[in-house]
Amino acid sequence: MHEARQYRKNDDGSVTCSLCNHRCTIKDGKHGICGVRGNSHGTLFAETYGRISAEAIDPIEKKPLFHYLPGTLSYSLGGIGCNFHCEHCQNWHISRATLAGARLRDLPPEEGVRRAVAGGCASISWTYNEPTIWHEYAFDMGTLAKKRGLGTIYVTNGYITDEALKELAPMLGAFRVDIKSFSDDFYKKVCRARLQPVLDSAVLARELGMHIETVTLVIPGLNDSMDEISALIRWVIEHLGPATPMHFSAFHPDYKMMDRPATTLAILEKIYKRAKELGLRYPYTGNIWSPQYENTYCPSCGSTLIERRGFASRFVDLDGQQCRKCGETIEVVRHVP
Repeated sequence: MHEARQYRKNDDGSVTCSLCNHRCTIKDGKHGICGVRGNSHGTLFAETYGRISAEAIDPIEKKPLFHYLPGTLSYSLGGIGCNFHCEHCQNWHISRATLAGARLRDLPPEEGVRRAVAGGCASISWTYNEPTIWHEYAFDMGTLAKKRGLGTIYVTNGYITDEALKELAPMLGAFRVDIKSFSDDFYKKVCRARLQPVLDSAVLARELGMHIETVTLVIPGLNDSMDEISALIRWVIEHLGPATPMHFSAFHPDYKMMDRPATTLAILEKIYKRAKELGLRYPYTGNIWSPQYENTYCPSCGSTLIERRGFASRFVDLDGQQCRKCGETIEVVRHVP
């Protein structure tokens, strides 16, 4: 049992967690919404500390991250539980797993770092399920990873509190955040959460110096209107900057959302072109075969900088952080600071 960080003890024996924006007050013997942080006699414990459900060495493009250590491998770990209850969750078998029923194995932080280095990885990613609820484990492993020169990545829904994100800031390099919709109603109905805390965490992560990329899963009939998508793009340009990579991914029916059709390439192409019109420098499509919309192009001269096929990357006209053809500076992290 590993005592949690980011919580307050209350006089009645309950505790109030300050890790995510649900800010659960948890009675003795109960768990928070995430299902993995439990109150035992007035002390909050992180019950999945050092326990993993999934482990892989992935191309970093799979996260997807296109401008943070592109072309490298990322040692990727997942646990169980989530602070969202998304009806379309594609990893529901671990996000909705229970402590009693899950198959978990032990992996101490130092062993995770050792495996990342031995595997030739440039970074560690906490992914597959929501890393925010793995706070203590990621914090300890990330602190060790940074000392070994590894990049560190959260693949997150962005519902982390300001105080928890600030605690992670010394060790966290990249914040790959889902902005699932630009509608609070969508967040309430589909995810059982709210939109504004996600936007706030993305802004704070940028202020704290983290690399930011966003992903929006485009679901037909729910969040695919051009008015909503355009408003989201404008918000990102204004608050995160026009050089923020935005990924627009195709939805495929899953979990409790089997009644929706898959997203067509035509709608993603339309969104891509709209993003360019609005001034976004690096839009991308995903989850569907569309190589020309997954390449990185120079926003000044249009040269192909990085060519992608699936999760494989080939550097073409990118020299360090500059376009080889026109000298334009490209917002891409090639090496861990």
